[in-house]
Amino acid sequence: MATEVKVPTLGESVTEATVGEWLKQPGDAVAADEPIVSLETDKVAVEAPSPIAGVITELKVEVGATVEVGAVLAIVEAGGAPAAKGEEAGRAAEQREETQAKSADSGSAAASDGSVTMSPAVRRAVIEHGVDPTTIKGTGKDGRLTKEDVLAAAKSKETGPTDASKPAAPAPAVPAAAKGERREERVKMTRMRQTIAKRLKGAQEEAALLTTFNDCDMTAVIEAREAYKEVFARKHGIKLGFMSFFAKAAALALKDVPAVNAQIDGDEIVYHDYVDLSVAVSAPNGLVVPVVRSVDAMSFAEIELAIADFGKRAKAGELTMEDMKGGTFTISNGGVFGSLMSTPIINPPQSAVLGLHRIEDRPVAVNGEVVIRPMMYLALSYDHRIIDGREAVTALKIMKEAIEDPMRMLIDL
Repeated sequence: MATEVKVPTLGESVTEATVGEWLKQPGDAVAADEPIVSLETDKVAVEAPSPIAGVITELKVEVGATVEVGAVLAIVEAGGAPAAKGEEAGRAAEQREETQAKSADSGSAAASDGSVTMSPAVRRAVIEHGVDPTTIKGTGKDGRLTKEDVLAAAKSKETGPTDASKPAAPAPAVPAAAKGERREERVKMTRMRQTIAKRLKGAQEEAALLTTFNDCDMTAVIEAREAYKEVFARKHGIKLGFMSFFAKAAALALKDVPAVNAQIDGDEIVYHDYVDLSVAVSAPNGLVVPVVRSVDAMSFAEIELAIADFGKRAKAGELTMEDMKGGTFTISNGGVFGSLMSTPIINPPQSAVLGLHRIEDRPVAVNGEVVIRPMMYLALSYDHRIIDGREAVTALKIMKEAIEDPMRMLIDL
């Protein structure tokens, strides 16, 4: 019996997605609930599973196509046989060849000018393993790169040749790049990247953005982490990081300055008596901001565990729409990439975002003497339509003081 594979419900207010990559092809056997296609929405990548165990007989849409919730993606024939007989087998084989050819034509294969275009899964593997895709020989249809090619190249890079005594197999002839040759790669923007671009540009055009800065002596937090990191890890199974300190410091400040935790809705201002913290993390397709709910009521360990889980799932492309929903304030840590100072952009409809930066030893004056301290620049970008400069500066000062004297967070000062 033939069964249709349809676009699943994608989340609140999300009605369509883009077909990112086919994980299975006609003729392939699939188990019930096994993912067969990756779909890209405005916020996350989701996978559509097969509703039954059987064999894929037909793909209804191509990579790059826009599909709505409920649209038919593929046909699965019930049963465990890996392929049909006679004409049915022939049709499946023809469909597979046609689909792979179309995928190659639409940009999955290496271009003739030496540039390489990749599917989302392959691109994700390239980013995670830090390999150069132009140096890898693709084994897919028409020479396209597969995820297995990237993983093999990464493993070879790490381990090197396993037996130098054996002569290497002759490599296929690859045209050498001419000296001074310049190459370009043209890749269609993912739906997520397009949405990020629109939202950030929209934030600049609509909000009255302003940024206030301060610097923060990280000595106390560094000493606290050093003193308690081992016992903290043993008890909670997670390292004590900086983000939990800043999350608690931000929650303290937002309680004292409610406007920084509010948002504009039409001609009204919505104030929140809770802090749902959006934490910016890197994903293969761009920056995403999953939400830690009620961070003001959480312990340091609960915050660290939640953020670690988001980071892991973001890299694996497993975040859901529910993970992104809401958020009243954002923390973005550019310091992990080496940023010294920045002016972060708010995440609408939120009204403020805290930017963290790298810790750097600098000379500062303490009690009339110049000493070397581990310092970090803090940046608070805010919507001046709802937050006055006094409120923004006050909120950032509270965060600074809480970090420089963590005891304030324990006794609610």
